[in-house]
Amino acid sequence: MRYDLDDLRLFTHVAAEGSITGGARLMHLSLPSASARVRALEAQAGVPLLVRERRGVRLTPAGATLARHAREVLAETTRLDSAVASYAVSRSAPIRLVAGGSAMHQLVPAALATFLRDHPEYDVNVSERRTIRSVRLLAAGEADLGVILDDEPTPLRTEPLADDSLVVIGQAGGTLSGRTSIAYAEVAEHPLVGLVANSPLSQWMDDRLGPHAPAPRYRTVVPTLHALITLATAGAGLAIVPRRAVDASTAVEICPLQDSWSTRQHLLCYAANAPEPAHLLATHLHAAATRKGGV
Repeated sequence: MRYDLDDLRLFTHVAAEGSITGGARLMHLSLPSASARVRALEAQAGVPLLVRERRGVRLTPAGATLARHAREVLAETTRLDSAVASYAVSRSAPIRLVAGGSAMHQLVPAALATFLRDHPEYDVNVSERRTIRSVRLLAAGEADLGVILDDEPTPLRTEPLADDSLVVIGQAGGTLSGRTSIAYAEVAEHPLVGLVANSPLSQWMDDRLGPHAPAPRYRTVVPTLHALITLATAGAGLAIVPRRAVDASTAVEICPLQDSWSTRQHLLCYAANAPEPAHLLATHLHAAATRKGGV
C-alpha cells in the first residue's frame, strides 16, 4: 500500500487530539476535507481505523498500529529531509580553529563533538599550533578562533577559558605519594617520560627552562598526552602534564609544581574579523571547559 505523508500526519493528529475536528485544525483543513482523508485511509487499509463516538473518536487496534508506525515514518522523514538539506544549502567557509597540544587533548574534541552535532551547516578546520604561531595566524586573518596560553601578548580580543597549569604525575603510591608540591629541579633528578621534542608543550617548557636548567633523563618520549599519562600511571617514570589532561578517575599521584612558570591559563582568542560561526564554536569551547572543571 502507498500512503500519503499528509494523510499520515493528519491521522497522528486525530489520534493525539481524540477527534477529527482537532486533527483538521492542526492541519489547517476543513472538517469535511479531513473526514474524507480519514475515510480514504480506512478504505486503503481495508479495516476500520477509528471508532466514531458523539464526543470524538477512539482508535481501533488497527488504528493504533497505524498511528504508531505513522509517527515513526514521519520522524524518519524529518531526519531524511534534514540530512539531504545539509547538502543543498550553500555552505559557508570552514571555521579555522588553532590550538595547542594541551587544548587538543580533551578540550577541543569535546567542544567539536557538540558543535558539529548541533550545527551540521558548519565545518571546522583544526590545526595544532604553538601559541606564538596561533597569535600570528589570527592577527593575519589566517585563522578565525584560537585556544592560546596567557603568556603571549596580543592586541586581539581574548577571554578566559580554562586553567591549564602544569603538574607532575606518577604511579599511585610512588615517588610523589604524600607530596604537596615539588620543584622542577627535583623532578629532573628522577627518571621521566616526556613528549617528543617538537611537541608544543615540550617547546613551551624548553623556552622557559632555559639552557641552565637541570637536564632531565627521559626513559622514553611519546607523541601524545594520552600515551604520556598512560606511561606515568603505569610507573614508567614521572611526567609533567597539564592538570586538566588527567581524568579524575585515573589512579595516579598528582603533585603541583613550585615553579612560577607552571601556572598558566587558556584563553580564547578571536581574529579581528571572526565570522559569527566562530562565536558559536566559542560557546561550545566554554561549555566543554566548564564540564572539565571550569576556569
